[in-house]
Amino acid sequence: MKSIYSFIHGDKIIWWVVFLLSLMSIVMVYKSTGSLAYRFQGGNTEFYLMKHLLMLFLGLGIIYFTHLVKYKYFSRLSQILLIISIPLLLLTMLAGQSEHSADRWLVIPGIGVSFQTSDLAKLALITYLARVLHKRQEGQKFKEIFLPIIAPIFLVCGLIVKVNFSTAALIFGTSMVLLFIGRVPFKYILYTVGMAIGSFALFILVVITVFPDNNRVQTWINRVEAWGGSDASGEKAIEEDAEANYQSNLAKATIVSGGIFGNWFGGKADAPTPPQAFSDFMYASLIKETGFIGGIFCIFLYLLLFYRSVRIAVKSESTFAVLLVVGCSISLIFQAFSNMGVAVGLFPVTGQPLPYLSMGGTSLWFTSISLGIILSVSKEVYDKKSDKQEVATGNN
Repeated sequence: MKSIYSFIHGDKIIWWVVFLLSLMSIVMVYKSTGSLAYRFQGGNTEFYLMKHLLMLFLGLGIIYFTHLVKYKYFSRLSQILLIISIPLLLLTMLAGQSEHSADRWLVIPGIGVSFQTSDLAKLALITYLARVLHKRQEGQKFKEIFLPIIAPIFLVCGLIVKVNFSTAALIFGTSMVLLFIGRVPFKYILYTVGMAIGSFALFILVVITVFPDNNRVQTWINRVEAWGGSDASGEKAIEEDAEANYQSNLAKATIVSGGIFGNWFGGKADAPTPPQAFSDFMYASLIKETGFIGGIFCIFLYLLLFYRSVRIAVKSESTFAVLLVVGCSISLIFQAFSNMGVAVGLFPVTGQPLPYLSMGGTSLWFTSISLGIILSVSKEVYDKKSDKQEVATGNN
């Protein structure tokens, strides 16, 4: 009987991390979607579990087939994906499905499945930057790298920022890491960051001046103010502050109820449940059920994924492979720690799901593609290592 390792290739530890995160997500989604099931599915608690299992199964299939593709093919594909993602981002702004005053979703005609175009744009930009930076290793003048490198970053982030600031910020941060690793002069990176801050400040100023009732900008302001707290005093001010910070406060209460060892899917009947417990506040839900120990174990899995990705990048002989692995892994880690940071109150509410733990959607599929790309690079790295060992053994 063949071992499962004969079917999967690349870094086995990353495969185990994906497997463990998948098992954890099945249990956590079933536990955290109870209220959602009673609200929308007449108490059918298995509905969202089966939906998540389908998404998860397809996601694992995507990882498998992606990791079989030679990573070099993603270089040319990145150009096509970037060209496709730009009009899709524009379409999302004009006719996307609305969620909390933000148009983030497009519905695929015929099958009724919705997806976030920002997920496609993020993957496209990361692979595109890896391609361009690989081809432009020597230092250039700022004007020579602006159009091929800086402009696409501003274009993608600019089209996303209005409807999803946190995603735009994470994409921009990942891009800056790639520029640094891609040996773009540090002063040019500072220029880019300065231009981004200035452009965003100008955007806020124009919106506040021309559209004073803009709901999205007001949502950003409310979230930052709620996160920072209020200097006002008095009973009424305290009540208003508590209401504005409702989600974060409830998430913290949920974490506290988990204690060191957690409730283990039972225990305290009066333990609080955070809003979006199955998505944006999945980390708070995880600690509620598994405690501080479970929360630390979750962090360990993501750090282990990042560590193994860095090892793959170090062993890679191609600059494109290095940038591709770093870009995909950094993006996942930034998103994971953004979700965790919101749950414990380190960051304002962002709406970022916890990769491979939050309830499955098409974002899980794009995460699967990123993991498949990392494994594709690792497969080639380990195959070359095996070939060299065989040659050395043959010579001896």
